[in-house]
Amino acid sequence: MRLLMFISLGWFAFGQALPQQQQTVPMVAGANLPSQRIGANDLLSVSVYGAPELSRTVRVSPEGWIQIPMLKTGFLAEGKFSGELEGLIASALEKGKILVDPVVTVTVAEYVSRPISVIGAVKQPLTFQAYGNIKLLDALSRAGGLTTDAGAEILLSHTRSDAGDARGISMVVRIPVKQLIDHADADLNYSLRGGEEIRVPEASRVFVMGNVKKPGAFPIRDSYDSTVLKLLALSEGLLPFATDEAYIYRREGAGNARDEIAIPLAKIMARKSPDVQLLPNDVLYVPDNKTRRMTMSMVDRLVTFGAGTASGMLVWRR
Repeated sequence: MRLLMFISLGWFAFGQALPQQQQTVPMVAGANLPSQRIGANDLLSVSVYGAPELSRTVRVSPEGWIQIPMLKTGFLAEGKFSGELEGLIASALEKGKILVDPVVTVTVAEYVSRPISVIGAVKQPLTFQAYGNIKLLDALSRAGGLTTDAGAEILLSHTRSDAGDARGISMVVRIPVKQLIDHADADLNYSLRGGEEIRVPEASRVFVMGNVKKPGAFPIRDSYDSTVLKLLALSEGLLPFATDEAYIYRREGAGNARDEIAIPLAKIMARKSPDVQLLPNDVLYVPDNKTRRMTMSMVDRLVTFGAGTASGMLVWRR
């Protein structure tokens, strides 16, 4: 009987201890963030073994410093890893004769100093913190990808600065979209460490108006493909009364004046003249051939008149 009671009490104690062990595991595992250099405004958890009065959560100042109780001087945390800051704090506590052989642990509770911004022609512009290994394509994927108005290049800018240097050096890299996405060039898929701004400019546009089926503004991503024939194809072709000659209006210089450039449209369509390349913000205008329109209008009237006479349904009116 005593043996059964002993076994029952043992199982009961084991069952009571098991849930407590399961509750402590997630707290320890979830406290660690990827090891990166500390930056301004990051949130640090400083723990001193055996000295709870010195243990606390502290946020790095905008200038990059933190202050520990009972220590007169602060510590420059920006640009350092957690292990380096642990050694500085432990050394200061020992030199100040506050603790003997102190054990200090510094963990990063929250990174806010590593923002990556994705703006421009993306579906969901956003700013997020760089945790772990982030690539350029990862950032674009978080922003929902490029829109249909995206241009041919991505501008990747990053400001690099040494610890305590607020000026920094700004660097801008131009990345061709076709090489990065279509050709999957791994060398252009840059690693991001935080502090980057990814800007996707909208594509330049060419305007088509006049005697075309679908006038409007059309984006051009490759200057070598923005020709008269391609823009006519995008505008679904010419209307019946288009002239044999078209015009390109192009802005030249700093003023708002536009130069008028005549092009042999009929010869280009007949492949008797080379195609003409268009530049961003050009206006391609296909005028109306009024003479041809009047001639066709008269022919239509004569045909209608002849058909009505032949059918005996012509009605004379005074």
